[in-house]
Amino acid sequence: MVLVESGEKENLMELVRDRLVESGWKDEMRIACREHVKKKGRKDVTVDELIRVITPKGRASVPDAVKEELLNRIQKFIQSAAL
Repeated sequence: MVLVESGEKENLMELVRDRLVESGWKDEMRIACREHVKKKGRKDVTVDELIRVITPKGRASVPDAVKEELLNRIQKFIQSAAL
């Protein structure tokens, strides 16, 4: 895929990571994980369970501005690649 070969995929991944940290999303997910572990008990929570429980919340709580910026960058990349 052109995104991978050009290195743009890694640039986009870095952009998303940076924006999620800046928005506080990463801290929110860390808190949600800690709360779940605290509620269930440390010994009774597996990584798979934590992923299963937290992933839907994480996906739903990604700020719209981050999604929009990512979409715009992808669209610009596609347009420039088509030329």
